[in-house]
Parts: sequence; structure tokens; C-alpha cells
Amino acid sequence: MSDWNTQTITEFRANEGRVGGPFEGAPMVLLHHLGRKSGREYVTPTMYLADETDPDIIYVFATKSGAPTNPDWYINLTTAGHATIERGTETYDVTVHEVIGPDRDRIYAEQARRYPGFAEYERQTAGVRTIPVLELKHT
Repeated sequence: MSDWNTQTITEFRANEGRVGGPFEGAPMVLLHHLGRKSGREYVTPTMYLADETDPDIIYVFATKSGAPTNPDWYINLTTAGHATIERGTETYDVTVHEVIGPDRDRIYAEQARRYPGFAEYERQTAGVRTIPVLELKHT
């Protein structure tokens, strides 16, 4: 795990789900997932967008900071179809579903409107890959 991830996870847990720096004030979640090959547990901090109508649903975005490939956590989550997350002071299980088509585009556009860095990630990956959006639903 990178030093950045380790520091972010420590800060998240020490501050009831809040972190500072470039993510200050942003909604953050810790994704717990198993490596599909290694079976190791990983914890990945990422921003999320809460669903507008269902409090049991949040969306996460496999941006990999605009890299040309999807992050490993995306592949791990979609392969498993379930995960555990830490959100604020709660830890709970979720089902994982990839959002596609117009729903994906609408959700991603809202995230990019709120956090312009996401628009930049989409610009960087244009013609290379479509950044996946995953729905995480409390079970």
C-alpha cells in the first residue's frame, strides 16, 4: 500500500471519516476488497457520491487519477460483487454493481460538476477508456 493511502486511511479513521489536504470536505469512503489473485485484503480510500434518493446507495469512480487503465480495486470489486466499506464511523457490507449507459454518464457528470478534477480525469482518458462508475448498496 502506498504511503499516501496509509496516511489517508489513518487520518480518515482518526477524524470520523474526514481527511484534509486536497480532499478536505470531500465525501470519502474506505473500500475493503480482496485481491482476486492473491486473496489479500486491501483498503482503498476514494471519494464517493451519495445517491440523490436512496440513502443506502453511494457511487465510486474508478478514475485512477486519469490513467489509461482501470485500478485494481475496480477489478477486485466487480469480480467479487460485494465488499465492505467504512463510511464516516460506520462499517458495513455492500453489493457492487457497475452503472453503464446514460445513468453512468449522468452520475459521472454530477461528480465532475461538484469536483472538477473528475472532468480532467475524463478528458485524460477520452478515447482510451470510459471511467467506470460503481454503485455500492448497503446490504
